[in-house]
Amino acid sequence: MTPLQLLDALEAFVKQETKDILLPVRVDRKSGENKERAAEVYKMRLPNKTAQTERVPYLLLQYIKSTDTQEQGQDPESECIVRIVAATYSEDESEGAMCVLNLLTRIRVALLKDGVVGGQFVLKSPLEMIVYPDSTAPYYLGEMMTKWTMPIIESEVQQIWQ
Repeated sequence: MTPLQLLDALEAFVKQETKDILLPVRVDRKSGENKERAAEVYKMRLPNKTAQTERVPYLLLQYIKSTDTQEQGQDPESECIVRIVAATYSEDESEGAMCVLNLLTRIRVALLKDGVVGGQFVLKSPLEMIVYPDSTAPYYLGEMMTKWTMPIIESEVQQIWQ
């Protein structure tokens, strides 16, 4: 199984777990109306440079790296690291930071409860989470680093020689 499949499974999981959290959206200057919506979920990158502010709130799932190892006398292991970035908006600085914390906490709790996404990707410790303390008002950011056990890919060459 590939990191692409993990990202797809995480996307579905995160959308399901956060769909009921309505977050502030930047005020439309023309209409002046305040809106709220669930965070949009993107994989790897945002669609364009302006999306960094125009698409807030959002969650960004980013593949970081994969590692395949086999220690002598041990079974092979495969793991993948995925970063989950949360971005929110609010004119109220306290509310903005709390929105990021709420979004990441909802995902964290769901991941720790379930422990598996896509039926085959198992969450490993540690699960790290941070809400950035920087002053970026009215935009707020945080992230979670997740580590996953991946299904092992068997070498066809080794199977031939056995």
